[in-house]
Amino acid sequence: MWADDAALDAAGRRLDEWESSLTERAERAKILSATMRDLTGTARNSDRTVDVTVDSTGLLIDLRLDERIRQQPATHTARQILETTTAARADLLRQVSDAATESLGDDASVQAIIDSYRSRLLPDPDSNDARR
Repeated sequence: MWADDAALDAAGRRLDEWESSLTERAERAKILSATMRDLTGTARNSDRTVDVTVDSTGLLIDLRLDERIRQQPATHTARQILETTTAARADLLRQVSDAATESLGDDASVQAIIDSYRSRLLPDPDSNDARR
């Protein structure tokens, strides 16, 4: 099948390089996964009355309200919490983007990771999911 030993050696080297590349890529993906599990997003509203922290999935894990909140209508406070939570999720998305790019470089899978997180963290306001 092979015309000569040189062609067989070259094919073997290509396979070895491909295997090495896959092993390295798998290790980088493993490290990225561990890094992303530990990420949190944080935000504070402009008047510093609402502080929000979300975990790596975008779920609210900490909410701090300043005592000045008591002087405003509950609907205003609720809106501030929702807006600040969205900002914390945007912060998380930025960190995910940075971590993926740093870990995987200019790989096509980086954009897929970012897009996946974006769709989960910052849903389209016109979609049914955003109204739940």
